[in-house]
Amino acid sequence: MLRAVILFLSFVSHMSWANANPTLCVFDPVGSNGPIYAQMQEYRTQALNWGVSFNIKAYTSESVAVGDFKAGICEAVLITGTQARQFNRFTGTVEAVGGLNSYNELQELITLLASPNAARYQKEGRYEIAGIIPGGSVFVFVRDKAIDSIEAASGKKVATLDYDMASRKVVDYIGATIVPSTVATFAPRFNNGDVDIAYAPAIAYAPFEMYRGLGSTGGIYRFAFAQMNFQIVLQQQNFADDFAQKSREYIAQQFNKSMNYITLAESEIPSGYWLDLEDQQAIDYLAMLARIRTELADEGVYDPQMIKLMKNLRCRANPMHAECSFDLDL
Repeated sequence: MLRAVILFLSFVSHMSWANANPTLCVFDPVGSNGPIYAQMQEYRTQALNWGVSFNIKAYTSESVAVGDFKAGICEAVLITGTQARQFNRFTGTVEAVGGLNSYNELQELITLLASPNAARYQKEGRYEIAGIIPGGSVFVFVRDKAIDSIEAASGKKVATLDYDMASRKVVDYIGATIVPSTVATFAPRFNNGDVDIAYAPAIAYAPFEMYRGLGSTGGIYRFAFAQMNFQIVLQQQNFADDFAQKSREYIAQQFNKSMNYITLAESEIPSGYWLDLEDQQAIDYLAMLARIRTELADEGVYDPQMIKLMKNLRCRANPMHAECSFDLDL
């Protein structure tokens, strides 16, 4: 009899989650008209099949979205990987500087993380990651094409997200000047000439009117500084045990669809703005970013396991690279 009561209560508990209407707070710099918000509307429809009917709320301020999530106003939140690091250091390290060199590597990583075998890495405390969505390679925007090397960047002013330890360390490494910025202020500072350098994915170019800062003398280096991504973070106790796994698998399957927004944004940037580094410059930058990743892992900012996993993916793609040995455990 007691066993029957326990099973019944478990069933009722599961059904209570299925009938819940949690709030998903979505950070999209463009707001409810943005591509990220549009993807989350499709996600909301899919979640109905898992017994969850989300109320979706758009935010143009990521810090406000994070604050509301912490305060319990949202049961789930969609934010960038760098901000997600405070809830899960492992998945938050996906945005590590120089961690992944291509979208193929990013897709392989997201697919691996969507596997049930990786589920334990998605949980940290009362939080769980329910999916990772590509946001595009982060490129370096310069107001003057003469800023074409680490030496040339020395002394220049860089719009730097004030909460991003990795970017602050990069700016210190090259001897440039940090100008603390937010998602709302970095583009206006670049456009107005308050800074010489900014970094952003291509999806920021049009909505933030970054062509104003580029003008006739600026350029964008076609070098993946990092792989921006968006992550769905759950207050795990508000969802059925299998919800996050279903969500991760669905999000991973949408990778190519998500990439459509990114490739379109990259293709719409005038070709004259794109700049390529000399081979030796690219090697120097990669070496610098590798040192920074190691330091941040040692300091507890990056997760060492994720750093190792990304290195394995880079070496699988390019086994002859200097950082790769021939006995990798892939």
